[in-house]
Amino acid sequence: MKLKNGLLLLLFLLVEHVCFNVESKCVKGCDVALASIYVTRGLLLSKITNWMQSNILSNSDVIIGYNRNILFNDDTIPSYYRINVPFPCDCIGGEFLGHVFEYSAAAGDTYDLIAKVFYADLTTVELLQRFNSYGQNDIPANAKVNVTVNCYCGNSNISKDYGLFVTYPLRPGNNLHAISNETNLDAQLLQRYNPGANFSQGSGIVFIPGRDQNGDYVPLFPRKTGLGKGAIVGISIAGICVLLLLAICIYVRYFQKKGEKAELPTETSKVFSIQDASGSAEYETSGSSGAGTASAAGLTGIMVAKSMEFSYQELAKATNNFSLDNKIGQGGFGAVYYAELRGEKTAIKKMDVQASTEFLCELKVLTHVHHLNLVRLIGYCVEGSLFLVYEYIDNGNLGQYLHGTGREPLSWSSRVQIALDSARGLEYIHEHTVPVYIHRDVKSANILIDKNFRGKVADFGLTKLIEVGGSTLHTRLVGTFGYMPPEYAQYGDVSPKIDVYAFGVVLYELISAKNAVLKTGESVAESKGLVALFEEALNQSNPSEGIRKLVDPRLGENYPIDSVLKIAQLGRACTRDNPLLRPSMRSIVVALMTLSSATEDCDDDTSYENQTLINLLSVR
Repeated sequence: MKLKNGLLLLLFLLVEHVCFNVESKCVKGCDVALASIYVTRGLLLSKITNWMQSNILSNSDVIIGYNRNILFNDDTIPSYYRINVPFPCDCIGGEFLGHVFEYSAAAGDTYDLIAKVFYADLTTVELLQRFNSYGQNDIPANAKVNVTVNCYCGNSNISKDYGLFVTYPLRPGNNLHAISNETNLDAQLLQRYNPGANFSQGSGIVFIPGRDQNGDYVPLFPRKTGLGKGAIVGISIAGICVLLLLAICIYVRYFQKKGEKAELPTETSKVFSIQDASGSAEYETSGSSGAGTASAAGLTGIMVAKSMEFSYQELAKATNNFSLDNKIGQGGFGAVYYAELRGEKTAIKKMDVQASTEFLCELKVLTHVHHLNLVRLIGYCVEGSLFLVYEYIDNGNLGQYLHGTGREPLSWSSRVQIALDSARGLEYIHEHTVPVYIHRDVKSANILIDKNFRGKVADFGLTKLIEVGGSTLHTRLVGTFGYMPPEYAQYGDVSPKIDVYAFGVVLYELISAKNAVLKTGESVAESKGLVALFEEALNQSNPSEGIRKLVDPRLGENYPIDSVLKIAQLGRACTRDNPLLRPSMRSIVVALMTLSSATEDCDDDTSYENQTLINLLSVR
């Protein structure tokens, strides 16, 4: 049985890899691409030359050659300018166009610092984690870090006039019209080169035609006519796919007939379905009806290669046979145990087989989504029960800090930082995955706090997928009372705005350290939600005084009332009854970035962020 499952999984993965990922492959790159770096604090040319070193960029004069419109003062670059830096555009692993730079880390460097400061958002934390084995905050001094920067070589179907492209990180305040004016290029042309891109989103990368050292746009190198390598490869792949699919059909039919003969009358089966970007994927579990519970053995074949499979014996040994001493939590779908596995601290969630839908859902999400502010899935086990193995987060969850006892109260700055971290995690699943994910159970208990008091969103067992641009979903009611918006509680409407509403409640919790629902009497009916409580305070003639009465008393006077009031107003914006009036998680991130900054740069994006915050908080 294990051999059959393993061979069948191998065949399916081979077909998926060879037949369905053809469009994302590349054969070769191009001679040169340009990277746009926004200089905020007078970076030195020598530093950029060192970080972007390649066979194309040997010295700082090469950079000056591509930026004739900028007046350099020896090694100094004027602040608040964009400069273009040339680099090779390679085909990496046959998968995508880019170039891998080698960065020599210094003590205290993190992926976040490398991506945002040293490489000016040309790369991401996710790419750094993918191509390096170091932990986010455990990069050794002098370690060689692989820094991957994407590039683009042009498209003859759009225009043959452009063959040199700039990898252009978007910043707050950018928009399609402004970039079109800056480059003297047609806005529709830029959009065609970046289908689906939102030039006003304030983050992410677009590709725009660039000028060479002579200040000219370089035409796309003409392609040869006739049957090229790409066509030959495509025909070959098509033939391979047909043969593989035929082999799978024969293989499945053979074992189906064999299974029909061997099937016992007492065996029952249950099929669980999870919808993803490719449709509906069904996973089957089977077991003896006499045992009372289903076996998880049928789930073995669902795993993808990004996570490790653990044996039950290994998990049991690491948790002292799941003893109470190792138990660190209890959730709606099972208990959580601490263990050290293969040299790493982990948290093991043990789930009943009846929670197979939630198990599969969380597995599906966390093997496809990777972000600094989302809890990391390490592996799984499907022997006897269902097990998910996560990275261990040292300081428990936010709810324990706000509502529990025996812990030092979080400072106000830590609370704002945790809010920003959590918003970034949610913004990632809302904005940067296709299809997008909706968490559906955002609450303080599902925000974990690491040893550096940074936040990570956890517990994706209720996550839903929706197609980008698709209509609102209608589904059965799940989640936690007190965090559900009206449209979801009443009609089951699911959209990213239900996470926004719940996040607003979390903001209120961060201010007050009160539960989402407060009992005002003995019965359930005698209760009041935080949303109503803060609405009353904000509606007073002097909102600041109303909010002061709700602030966590453990903070004493150690908080800026102006910041607290703005967080409360942001919470109010998030919890509006009409979901269309709630901000997106992207807007929330921008607002929280402004509030969490101890000092602000005197540049254009600061005023943009302030205006964004004003716009969010002024709407009633």
